[in-house]
Amino acid sequence: MRFSFIWIALLIGGLWSGLLSQETLAQAQSDSTSVKQTTPIRGNVGETVNGNRVPLVGATVIWAGTTSGTITDVNGGFQLPVHSTQSALIVSYVGYKSDTIAVANSAEEITVTLRSERTLQEVTVSGAPGQIDRVNPIQTEFINQRTLAKAACCNLSESFETNASVSVSYSDAVTGAKQIQFLGLGGQYVQTNVENIPTVRGLATTFGLNYIPGTWITSIDVGKGAGSVVNGYESMSGQMNVELQKPDRDAGPDANKLFINAYANSFGRMEGNVNWSKPLSKKWSIGVLGHASTLQNEVDQNKDGFRDLPLFSQVNAINRYKYTSERFMAQFGVKALYEDRDGGQLSRFGDTRYKFGSTTKRLEFFSKTAILYPEKPYKGLGLILNGLHHEQTAFFGYRPYSGQQRTFYANLIYQSIIGNTNHAYKAGLSYLLDDYRELLGALQTSRTESVPGAFIEYTYTYPEKLTLVLGGRFDYHNLFGAQWTPRAHVKYNVSQSITLRASAGRGFRAANPFAENFGYLVSSRAVFLNRSLQLESSWNYGLSLTNDFSLLGKKASLVVDYHRTNFQNQLIVDIEHPGELYFYNLTDGSNKAKSFANSFQAELNIQPAKRLEVKMAYRLFDVQQSMGGPFGEERLLPKMMVSRDRVLLNAGYALPFDKWKFDATLQWNGPRRIPYLREGYVHSSYQNMPTDLSPGFYNLNAQVSRAFRTGWEIYLGGENLTGFRQLNPIVAANDPFGTRFDAGSQVWGPITGRMVYVGFRFKPVN
Repeated sequence: MRFSFIWIALLIGGLWSGLLSQETLAQAQSDSTSVKQTTPIRGNVGETVNGNRVPLVGATVIWAGTTSGTITDVNGGFQLPVHSTQSALIVSYVGYKSDTIAVANSAEEITVTLRSERTLQEVTVSGAPGQIDRVNPIQTEFINQRTLAKAACCNLSESFETNASVSVSYSDAVTGAKQIQFLGLGGQYVQTNVENIPTVRGLATTFGLNYIPGTWITSIDVGKGAGSVVNGYESMSGQMNVELQKPDRDAGPDANKLFINAYANSFGRMEGNVNWSKPLSKKWSIGVLGHASTLQNEVDQNKDGFRDLPLFSQVNAINRYKYTSERFMAQFGVKALYEDRDGGQLSRFGDTRYKFGSTTKRLEFFSKTAILYPEKPYKGLGLILNGLHHEQTAFFGYRPYSGQQRTFYANLIYQSIIGNTNHAYKAGLSYLLDDYRELLGALQTSRTESVPGAFIEYTYTYPEKLTLVLGGRFDYHNLFGAQWTPRAHVKYNVSQSITLRASAGRGFRAANPFAENFGYLVSSRAVFLNRSLQLESSWNYGLSLTNDFSLLGKKASLVVDYHRTNFQNQLIVDIEHPGELYFYNLTDGSNKAKSFANSFQAELNIQPAKRLEVKMAYRLFDVQQSMGGPFGEERLLPKMMVSRDRVLLNAGYALPFDKWKFDATLQWNGPRRIPYLREGYVHSSYQNMPTDLSPGFYNLNAQVSRAFRTGWEIYLGGENLTGFRQLNPIVAANDPFGTRFDAGSQVWGPITGRMVYVGFRFKPVN
């Protein structure tokens, strides 16, 4: 299928249109302010670091004596309607002294500078490892730049080291692909957006987390459970939105903003990042984000003849423009990526070596626009346009693979109120066009998805107590027919410190079996895809409690949540049979098949001493699915490679003036079920199948950094400092072209041992 019309429409649209984001259409979160009281309160919240003002992302701004308010965006900005009875705003942020601001004139923009809780002469940039959004009815955790700086954060997959909700591990022992687990399910069930554009999906599911450098990120919103219908239908276990560095619109027409980062580790990996932005005028600004990374050193710590990490090179860049006026905002730009991977046996095996190779070329265009109504801040109209061309070629030994994805995405959103801001709504139209072509050896899968949709989301706010969000969307899928996606979210403030949340909703998606399971293809397994795969669909239900309290006279917060995901249909990836890999629908051969995931998590954050922050978390998963339906051997089994238990402990400490910062994270990952592939074993039935469990293991990461007044910061850290690693992750490594070779189904722990890294960050001081 040719996409010429898409690119023409996109390029024309890019000249005038842009993407609706949180910073352009803030959700109306207020009490009984009437339509006549429309003049908004605007402001900016920041801190001072080494003489420079730095925005605070996710700071809470609330009318005194109420729970009506908002949070600051990626530029530290906020706006909210005037309160009918209150004239004082309380601005707060974890680790900083709260400030109360009297609002005398709503026409003037408010500038708030928060300071640390130690003294007025010191600034401590240490922040809590995670912060729950107090206003959003969806349970959402912020990961800001301060948290990201606690580790090297070379890319998005390495940005969750201090996060208890998201865990990341290698999917196999050859490709270097990393996979995330969220609520007990894989990353494909999390709708991962970049600035509200669905991004890590389709053929990018395997390596897409590596395509977003950490130094480009300003914040990550991690929402649990069913997400908003405004952002699409693919959120099944959660939704993440990544905000990137934007052109600086506030620095003045003569200011340049530059950020440089360099990194190297003991395995030989090196990378460099450059972020640059410049205001072109009072309304126009330009930004460039650049990234280059490489690993050309062969690492084989267990001496099995295979590279523990693939050699790779990646070049990645974004060029974007931004226009801002009182009534209109637009952004548009282009992203380009090239990556080459070379894994498998060491070079000394010559031309006869088992080799994995992958080359990815990715080109993306985006535009964002929003029509603003300054006199009516609750009202807005925005348009998202995005076009993508993704091309990938790979080979697994002698088995070739090629994949191509071409996507066009559009989302038109209008928001306003009904009578007053207690009753707000968002409504709009969306369209998604996906064209996939995949070829694995002689197996070919091709499909074109055309999905027009419409949605509406109503928000009711009862001042200081209750927020109710009811949403629904109707999509017509050209291959799978009409789909209805209802979702509901409730937030109830038991008191000013205790908040209850509940959610329920449906999600669905079309799976890409080869692209989403690259690790299993690094084997001699015969691949069977004999049935027509149907949509994956599920319902998610969640409950959470957030409590801010005082523990031994110190600030503390406790977050407890439970979520359950029930699948009506799911792609089953069956590796229970040695030498064979099956893909089939959960419902094939059975009307009683089950697949579910239960997730429980408790997290305690406390500041036991000045400048010291501690996070303790425990997570429990119960994930099971019916296996063997097509073979008449249906059996409910625990899902492979999912640890039942996980414990996390994180501690961060900063010296006065943030000259020195120290951070350490200790994790314990419990046992998980792995395939039973003992020597001589021949699988014949699910009913009598033995099981194997991997051992539990500890992992320790730590980092120390030193900041200078000149804008330089150097950091030294280590990962997997306990040195634990899985000794033999590859089955039959000595015979990679034999019938028993398998490098994907037995990886349950770290493949490499202790790693040390060093790097620097530089931002010129004005």
